[in-house]
Amino acid sequence: MSRRAPGVPAARTASVTSGPYAPPVPARTLTVVSADGARLHVEVHGRADAPPVVLSHGWTCSTAFWAAQIRDLAADHRVIAYDQRGHGRSPASHACTTDALADDLEAVLAQTLAPGEKALVAGHSMGGMTVMAASGRPRFREHAAAVLLCSTGSSRLIAQSRVLPLRAGRVRTWLTARVLGSRAPLGPVTPVAKSVLKYATMGAGSAAHRVEACARIVHACPRAVRHAWGAVLAALDLDDGVRELNVPTAVLHGASDRLTPPVHARALVAALPACVGLTELAGIGHMTPIEAPELVTGRIRELVTTYVTGAGPADAHEHGSIPAQIKEGA
Repeated sequence: MSRRAPGVPAARTASVTSGPYAPPVPARTLTVVSADGARLHVEVHGRADAPPVVLSHGWTCSTAFWAAQIRDLAADHRVIAYDQRGHGRSPASHACTTDALADDLEAVLAQTLAPGEKALVAGHSMGGMTVMAASGRPRFREHAAAVLLCSTGSSRLIAQSRVLPLRAGRVRTWLTARVLGSRAPLGPVTPVAKSVLKYATMGAGSAAHRVEACARIVHACPRAVRHAWGAVLAALDLDDGVRELNVPTAVLHGASDRLTPPVHARALVAALPACVGLTELAGIGHMTPIEAPELVTGRIRELVTTYVTGAGPADAHEHGSIPAQIKEGA
């Protein structure tokens, strides 16, 4: 289901300027125009002849969220990362809908990959929902060799969220919708702000520098953008999109995720036509690419080797799902 939101002002760029989560310098940048005229900031990292990986970030984030993966993968992959509309350097002058997310991903694939070229597509949170929304689109099917869904869900996001320490029910659902969809500014990145963000979105053992990076990225998202996309996610229903995701798809989530708890990952595994594994990360919350960068990058590498470069089992796509296995990591 798509839900339209009012226009919102242009987004700011993330304010992480140093350390492992500072955005790497891309080999090239381009502006991709989506179906409705929305302009998307796109970065390409690594060699032009390397196997491609496309990264789609989540709500309130930007390409900076994938900095650790980009830095590692660009050594031997072509990494394509883009700012969702209204986020990072992509202006927010057009509609916020799940159909628009699918349009945007299709436009990025069309402009960065050669006709028929296959890539691993990884989506975190709203980026995973973008993949689900695009699953039946011809351009997506042309280019997606395999998918990694990180810390995401397809429906009932508000009802099943545990960001508020209350018993499940109508009161918690109502309050969660008001908190996540708030128009209030997040304000500066203070110790209190970092503590709140850590509780809601990260594991209890997350290192201080990772909490700092997440807070700076999230706080850089304009409040109007946060509110507009929050309304879309509150009404999300992409269950049909999951059932149409026919390429080999791996699911990865944090066992301590409060924003999209493990129930979502298990529902995805049960519904996906070609699931190739469930990776559960002990002690990790919602921000998996930042909280567990090596494990997320390693899973991407495995999927590229298996399904993009052709070094792995070629028949996994043709013969359906592979039983999911649980893997734990810190």
